[in-house]
Amino acid sequence: MAMFKITTILCPVDFSDASLMAIKYAREFAAATGASIFLLHIVEPVPMPPVDTSLNYVEIEEVLEKAAEKDLNALKNSLLSEGVKVDGTMETGKAADIILEKASKLNANFIIMGSHGRKGLNRLIMGSVADAVIRRSDCPVLIVKSGEKEFIDGK
Repeated sequence: MAMFKITTILCPVDFSDASLMAIKYAREFAAATGASIFLLHIVEPVPMPPVDTSLNYVEIEEVLEKAAEKDLNALKNSLLSEGVKVDGTMETGKAADIILEKASKLNANFIIMGSHGRKGLNRLIMGSVADAVIRRSDCPVLIVKSGEKEFIDGK
């Protein structure tokens, strides 16, 4: 009987509590299976408001991207220091589409991601990246919520 072999885990991160918890799960799965982790941070383009010369949105977006890149590198270095095979990148676009495209390009066979667990009108307005990924993914998806009980021992 053949077992499902996990080789590449795609772990989208937005630095929320849920995504940081997802990284813990990815680390445990990687340690148990020898898989590598690919961290993906997505910057969704900010819709440009009517021209207001008092605010420079391009600069704001650049500052946010630089901060995210610094945080992503810190996460990669932390995992590398624990002996985990890890890589990662930051991309711009619609989150669900980018996640699915990256999973396909990497030939990822497991996606572990956080979900904010929005409900009601907020979810209807914001949509759910996790739902879209689950519906359209060609591989298993593990969804981790920020408020869930932590099952990982001592880490």
